[in-house]
Amino acid sequence: MDLARLRKGLAIAMAASLMASGALADELKWRHGMAVVGEPQLPVDFKALPYVDVNAPKTGELKLAQSGTFDNLNLAIDRGAVAPSVVMIFDTLMKRSEDEVFGTYGLLAESVAYPDDMSSVTFRLRPEAKWADGEPVTPEDVVFSLDKLKENSAFYSGYYRHVTAAEKTGEREVTFRFDEKNNRELPSIVGDFPILPKHWWEGTDGQGKKRDISRTSLEVPMGSGPYKVASVQPGSVIRYELRDDYWGKDLPINIGQHNFRTISYTYFSDSDVQFEAFRAGNIDYRQENSSSRWATRYDFDAVKDGRVTKEALTNPFKAVGIMQAYVPNMRRDMFKDARVREALNYAYDFEDLNKNLAFGGLKRVDSFFWGTELASSGLPEGKELEILNELKDKVPADVFTKPYANPVNGDPAKVRDNLRTAVGLLKEAGYELKGNRMVNSKTGKPLSFEILLNNAGQERTVTPYINSLKKIGIDARIRTVDASQYINRVRSFDYDIIFGVWGQTMNPGNEQNEFWGSESVNRQGSRNYAGIADPAVDILIRKIVFAPNRDEQVAAVKAMDRVLLANHYVVPMFYSGEEKIAYWNRIGHPEKLPEYGTGFPDAWFAKQAGK
Repeated sequence: MDLARLRKGLAIAMAASLMASGALADELKWRHGMAVVGEPQLPVDFKALPYVDVNAPKTGELKLAQSGTFDNLNLAIDRGAVAPSVVMIFDTLMKRSEDEVFGTYGLLAESVAYPDDMSSVTFRLRPEAKWADGEPVTPEDVVFSLDKLKENSAFYSGYYRHVTAAEKTGEREVTFRFDEKNNRELPSIVGDFPILPKHWWEGTDGQGKKRDISRTSLEVPMGSGPYKVASVQPGSVIRYELRDDYWGKDLPINIGQHNFRTISYTYFSDSDVQFEAFRAGNIDYRQENSSSRWATRYDFDAVKDGRVTKEALTNPFKAVGIMQAYVPNMRRDMFKDARVREALNYAYDFEDLNKNLAFGGLKRVDSFFWGTELASSGLPEGKELEILNELKDKVPADVFTKPYANPVNGDPAKVRDNLRTAVGLLKEAGYELKGNRMVNSKTGKPLSFEILLNNAGQERTVTPYINSLKKIGIDARIRTVDASQYINRVRSFDYDIIFGVWGQTMNPGNEQNEFWGSESVNRQGSRNYAGIADPAVDILIRKIVFAPNRDEQVAAVKAMDRVLLANHYVVPMFYSGEEKIAYWNRIGHPEKLPEYGTGFPDAWFAKQAGK
C-alpha cells in the first residue's frame, strides 16, 4: 500500500476516534456559566454571589413547617409522597443565581461547552466533587441519573424528552445530545436535575437487600450536597445536618450560603395548627398564603414587640408569571365544551371573596403570565398579530376582536347579570334549568361535579364559589382528601376540578409542552391538568422554543397566552403579587436580597446572641 495513503487513512481513523471520545471537545468554547439569553452577569473569577453575606456564621437551627405528609425519600419516582426538602442533599451540574433571570453557573461542573447549533452540550466535572462516602462524582453518575429519572418520573421524561442520549465523552466529561438544533434552552436545563450516586443505588441497604430505584423508600439516601439527612420520622419530621466534609463549601457559587447547622421540617395537615406552631415560636419562618390571616392574625405580642418581623416582598415575582385557577378536567365530557367552561367563570364572584375573605389584599389573574412583560393585553398587533394570522383557522375569533377580560362583580346587579350570562352559555351548550337544577337537555342528567382539595383550609375559599354555582342549578361539591390520595388522583387525572398553579419564568420554553402540549395530555403525572390538546397551542409552543430572538419569543408567548385565555381552559383566580413572610428574630437575611428572590434558606443565617 502507498505509504502516504496509509498515513492519511490512519490520520482519518485517529481523528474519528478522537471525536468519538470527546478528545476534540477542547475546540469548543468552555464557559464557567451560561445564560439562555445573552451572557451570564458574573465574570469567570467572581468570588461570591452579589447578595450573600460572606461572613455569615455556620451555626444554629432552622425550624420549618411543611403541609401534608411524606412516605418516600426517593425523588427519582412519581409514586408516594416525596419529602420535597430531600432535594437539598443533592448537587446539580449547574446552580442558578437569584440575581439573574437567565444566568446559571458551574457547581458539580467546572465548565460547560456547546456547539453553535446547540445540538449537544458537554459538562466537565470538577475533580474535587465527591459523594458523602468520599467516592468521586463521575460521568457515569450523571448518565445514570438522567436515565433513571426519565425512566421513573413522568415529569423528567417529559421535560427532557429532547435529550436523546447522555454519554461519557472524557475522563471527567459527559455529553448530552439532543434531537433538535437551535433550542436555546436545552443546554441550560440539563444542568438542573439532581445527580444521583450510581454506585449507591446499585449497592445493598443495611439489611443486605439490593436497592431498587423504581420503588418508594424511606432509607436515608446519600448525596453530594451540603446537607445530609440526620433523622426521619415518616410523615412527621425530617431533619438535616450541615456536612463539615462537604466538598463544595468553598466554591464561589456556595460562599455565604448553607449557613444553618441543622434544618428541620415538621409536617402539618392543618394550616391553622401550623400557624399556631409558628406563633408559639416552634417554627422560625413562615410564608403566608392567606391574605385574611395576614391582615387579621399577625397582631400577637411577638409581632408588636419586634421579635417577629413581617415583610411583603415583590422580589420573587419580578420575573415570575403566575396563573392560579380552578382547572376543569377536559378529560370529563361535561367540560369539553368551551361554553361550559366560560360559564364557570361568570359564576365566580372574585370581588365578593376579595372583600369578605381577603380584606382586599388580592388581585384577579388575567393572564397565564400574569404580572410580567409576557402577559398579553389589548388587541394583538405587530409580530404577535402576524403569528396569530398564520393560525386564523385554528384559534377562536375572539382572539382578534375582543381583549380578554374576566367578568366583574361587586354589586347585586352585576352578579345577576353575570349569572344570567352563565345560564345563557350553558343553554347554548345544551343545558337547561329544570326547577332548581341545571340538566342536559337531551339526557336529563344534572350538571354535577366535585372540586378536589388536599387541605381543609382551602374550603373557606371554595365554599362561596360552590354557593354561586348552586344559584344556577349546578350541583358542585367539595371533596377534601389526604395528601397521598390527592397526589395519586392528580397524577392519574382522576378529578373533575382542582386548584392549579403554574409559575412561569421570563424564558418560557420546553416546560410549556408539559403544561399544555398535546403530547402530555395522556401522560400520567404531567402538569397538563386541564387536558389541553390544541393544534394551535402546539404550534405556538414550538414558535416559543425556537424563536430566533427575544422579540419573536415574546410575541409568540403573548400569542399563546391569548389562545389559552380565549379557549377558557381555566377559571382564573387570584394572587397577591407579594411573598408574605414572617420570621422570628433568631434568624436573619443579608442586607441586600437577590433581585428575583428571597435567598431563602440558602443565604439566610442564624443570628448570634446580641446581634
